[in-house]
Amino acid sequence: MDLSVVISLYNERESLPELLERIRKVLGSPLGEDQHDPPEYEVIFVDDGSTDGSWDFITEQAEADSRVHGICFRRNYGKSAALFCGFSAAQGNVVITMDADLQDDPAEIPALYRMVVRENLDLVSGWKKKRKDGLFTKNIPSRIYNVTARMVTGIKLHDMNCGLKAYRREVVKSIEVYGEMHRYIPYLAKEAGFTRIGEKPVVHARRKYGKSKFGLSRFVNGYLDLLTLWFLARFGKKPMHIFGLFGSLMFLAGGVIALWLIIQKLYWQSHGLPYRAVTEQPLFYLSLLAIVLGMQLFLAGFIGELVSRNAPERNHYHIKDKR
Repeated sequence: MDLSVVISLYNERESLPELLERIRKVLGSPLGEDQHDPPEYEVIFVDDGSTDGSWDFITEQAEADSRVHGICFRRNYGKSAALFCGFSAAQGNVVITMDADLQDDPAEIPALYRMVVRENLDLVSGWKKKRKDGLFTKNIPSRIYNVTARMVTGIKLHDMNCGLKAYRREVVKSIEVYGEMHRYIPYLAKEAGFTRIGEKPVVHARRKYGKSKFGLSRFVNGYLDLLTLWFLARFGKKPMHIFGLFGSLMFLAGGVIALWLIIQKLYWQSHGLPYRAVTEQPLFYLSLLAIVLGMQLFLAGFIGELVSRNAPERNHYHIKDKR
């Protein structure tokens, strides 16, 4: 199969008929000048627990058209869970993801497909260069977020969180999207060894029906998820390298300060000089705190190593080729 279109949705019943019609129209023609036949494709709708009748529409379309498939959650699990299940079900050589709110234009699909196939890219991310969202509610926060994401991940994308993306099949089968990590799929792909990442400016339309399902909390959660991903990528299989390092430094610093205070007190006492008792000095208690925290950090790293050693995926590696 040439192409899989994965669409996650939550209460988007009004937009689904128009969206599916536009997808069928676009994919009813060859995807490039070098192709003579329309692509073999499938459309996978993942209903994230909708309550507005979205699943009824998907069921009707799936019964009438064998290229339409649906997955329905019993409750709302979030976009990452929807994409994970959609990726698992996808059979196409190229996988396109897009939102169901009609802000992503299906007419972008052929160009994204050609970039993956012709330019041999692993992933192509859309760039909503001219956003049709609120300036202060989405535009400015999105720019700040993307600048930070570029600094942390090292991936030079203008719009990391754009829902319109194209993937080589191997990419979606090699990464695990969970929690709210759908924002950082390019980073997950990079850490899995898929480094050929491109970007394409795409048309971004105003929302035609309903309202956004994401509140302002997504920005706070986004930064926390970014730090989590960075930490897991760097130290997920070697926690002692960070906890042990900082724990050892704090323990040594606290021990050296405490020892210095004791030696100083003994020196002044032996030479008849006025001195303060060690236990009367705030610095002594700070040194004890550093020693205790250092021990706790070191033990945290040690426990982390035990957990990592017994994890079933401890020797899970992404193999590019085998002969």
